[in-house]
Amino acid sequence: MNGETSGDVVISVDAMGGDRGAAPVIAGLARALKNDPALRFILHGDQEVLGRLLRRSPRLRAASTIRHAEDVVEMSEKPSRAIRTGRNSSLWQTLQSVADGEAPVAFTAGNTGAIVAMGMLVLRPAPGVRRPAIAVQWPAANAHGFNIALDMGADVQAGVATLVQYAAMGAEYSRLALQIERPRVGLLNVGSEDMKGRPELHQARDRLTELVENGEMQFEFLGFVEGNDIPSDRVDVIVTDGFTGNIAMKASEGTASFIRESLKEAFRHSMLSRVGSLFALTSLQRLRQRIDPRRANGGVFLGLNGAVVKSHGGADAVGHAAALELAARMARNDFPAEIGRQLAKLGTEEILRDRAAEKGE
Repeated sequence: MNGETSGDVVISVDAMGGDRGAAPVIAGLARALKNDPALRFILHGDQEVLGRLLRRSPRLRAASTIRHAEDVVEMSEKPSRAIRTGRNSSLWQTLQSVADGEAPVAFTAGNTGAIVAMGMLVLRPAPGVRRPAIAVQWPAANAHGFNIALDMGADVQAGVATLVQYAAMGAEYSRLALQIERPRVGLLNVGSEDMKGRPELHQARDRLTELVENGEMQFEFLGFVEGNDIPSDRVDVIVTDGFTGNIAMKASEGTASFIRESLKEAFRHSMLSRVGSLFALTSLQRLRQRIDPRRANGGVFLGLNGAVVKSHGGADAVGHAAALELAARMARNDFPAEIGRQLAKLGTEEILRDRAAEKGE
């Protein structure tokens, strides 16, 4: 690979995944490379398309190697079909490069269900993990600007053992991504009162309390937290199932977009409001940046034997660059190995026993 040095970080990139094709992905790569010249990319996708796009950026072309892929996993494609027919796809090849040790981290904006299914086959789950979790950095009122929330859609029916794993993985992610030595972890519920919520949440709360009190998990467990705690400074890691988490994430993105558009409309309402917007311009720019979902773009798949970062399918160059910067940090910190060490503390046999109890076996 051109220009490679001992300090280079290689990222395996699904250049064809996403809602908007390869162009915004390539633009995001160029932006990320400008911010971090040590990045190097293995690009998987249509060689002709990618070659044409790279001609516009000689610097990015010099930092990239193209691996031709015949197929693309469509965003609407069912995971079961993607597994059967997608072995020549850009997504499969991207994950395979990580499995083969060519790159420490994979980047894709593709089909989430297909990423989970292919990741389970190509990278394999870490010992004791049934399904990976998707963790995101959620804009929040605390000093570091973000909370960690998981799962955002990988497993819609997380049981007791899975929720406990999520807490362990989310705490470790907060240490690496946000440098929080002893993160505060909360279990998302319909209320903070002890009697509220489904039985699995009560069992997970009791188990986490026991693990923390015994010193087996190195974080502060807050018990139940509510939806309004997600962007607050009360908690650092929010644990929930993928169904609830994905709805919360999409609702927050929609709310942020609504606020931005409402502010634009309000300040365009009259000449006086336009003049007022000039006086408030600096504050408005700070607010826009604070609630811009592109700043926190990048879902991380936790629990696989390899690092995978999922960018939003409709992201632009700014959003993709943010996710690529996250991928680079994960590569530099040997993230999957750190997660594996945390999961090992739980004990694979105990995890499997708890899971059997959940199923009534």
